[in-house]
Amino acid sequence: MTKIALVTGANKGIGFETAKQLAQQNIKVLLGARNENDGKRAEEKLRGHSLDVTYMKLDISHSADIENVRNLIENDYGTLDILVNNAAVFLDSSWFGNNIETVPMQILRDTFDINYFGTVELTQALLPLIKKSKAGRIVNISSVSGSFAAHLDESHWLFDLKPYAYSASKTALNQFTVFLADALRETNIKVNAANPGWVQTSIGSEQAPLTPQEGARTGVSLALLDDDGPTGTFSQDGELLPW
Repeated sequence: MTKIALVTGANKGIGFETAKQLAQQNIKVLLGARNENDGKRAEEKLRGHSLDVTYMKLDISHSADIENVRNLIENDYGTLDILVNNAAVFLDSSWFGNNIETVPMQILRDTFDINYFGTVELTQALLPLIKKSKAGRIVNISSVSGSFAAHLDESHWLFDLKPYAYSASKTALNQFTVFLADALRETNIKVNAANPGWVQTSIGSEQAPLTPQEGARTGVSLALLDDDGPTGTFSQDGELLPW
């Protein structure tokens, strides 16, 4: 039976490559994207590679979109095997420096709306469908910027990069990962956080050393975990990272 996956923010970057790599594993992939033109363009491109993908309009900051997607998945497929929470925004003015004293409250609210609240709301809405899967997988695309350990370590390359809104939203996402994995520990659902690394995306910039294809690898591997795979972890390329 064909597995069903939903990838948010799948129209570009890491999300697009995640969708592509999952579809290459003969998985039916639903492409969540808030912009219809961008989403359909991604759908057309992947279908051009003979991949089984379908665009779904999904702005995770809109409850109506979340409800609509849940209903569509339930009616069309009855279950959801894989959820990759990839959609995210970076609204801080810069990666460099520490903006905790000046970051506008609206930037914080807008960042959390997508990177945290929308992700939690979508996951909660889809959990009943994921619980119907024989091997549910939830992957939260996080960032080492959300790691307390990294920001406390003066020798870490990230130490001088403290964009507060983005970093705090990823810390919250990591907490969500830990709590959800604990809540589901007696089920067949595995919940893990992935650090894609510094990737050439609109958030990571063209200066980043990793391609989107490389950045997608960790999330894809966590989405395809075997029954004896881990849950409640934060990792990159198989290496565990400190929370």
